[in-house]
Amino acid sequence: MALVASIHVDLGWALPDLELKTPDGEPVALKEQMGEKGLLIAFTCNHCPYAIAVWPRLVKHAKTLRGMGINTIAVNPNIHPDFPEDSMPAMKDKIAEWGINFPYLADDTQEVARAFDAQCTPDLYMFDADGKLYYHGRIDDYWKDEAKVTNEELLPAAEALVAGNPTPQPQHPTIGCSIKWRD
Repeated sequence: MALVASIHVDLGWALPDLELKTPDGEPVALKEQMGEKGLLIAFTCNHCPYAIAVWPRLVKHAKTLRGMGINTIAVNPNIHPDFPEDSMPAMKDKIAEWGINFPYLADDTQEVARAFDAQCTPDLYMFDADGKLYYHGRIDDYWKDEAKVTNEELLPAAEALVAGNPTPQPQHPTIGCSIKWRD
């Protein structure tokens, strides 16, 4: 697995009007997932050790964010014939196994990942209620072991968003496995 960091993207850009699919193949519009205060989009997958390590935190934080009016969706851009563990049927298994209580959607064309300039799994993007990018950073400062986290970053950013405060700085890139591009 090649270690990759997310790249800098300018804050304030608009949530694209794109569609994803449920693991059953039903279309889901990104903009329809917006919460009252915002939307967290996490590009992730089933097999990457970095993504696997943060899945429990993502599930836990999604519940907290939902209470703040921020919805969460996870997007799997690795629908690739060479990675059957990231297939849509495997996504259904992981939803049950990991207790994912928010939409886990497939980017089977990789169009959404390309529109976001997503680079790795995980790669996080939080939008405000107007659909403007507010935060593009990591969950916290230690991906490998939640017990060793010394600095939460996603939740304080969400609190700042809900309070109407300026976006927190710096926003540290996430690290993870490269997206498995088909090209």
